Amino acid sequence: MPKSKVRKKPDYNNNAASRTPVKVKAGPSPVWYVAIMLGFMLAGLIWLIVYYLAAEQISWLNDLGAWNFAIGFGLMVIGLVMTMRWR
Repeated sequence: MPKSKVRKKPDYNNNAASRTPVKVKAGPSPVWYVAIMLGFMLAGLIWLIVYYLAAEQISWLNDLGAWNFAIGFGLMVIGLVMTMRWR
């Protein structure tokens, strides 16, 4: 039985200069970062709770209408996005 030919794989020459390591800042997040992150999430939650419970007594809050949902959820999303940088 004839022996099959050995195929030589092409050499992929990686340039060492393009693979320089990048230092990543490691370590825990400062306390103020966590406080602000949680503050945004709680502020959004409180905004929505106040809107549901007392919108009729607060005229400017009632005038915003459906924008209250955008404000409340927007504050919570800011806090949620901040969690991606939290260590």
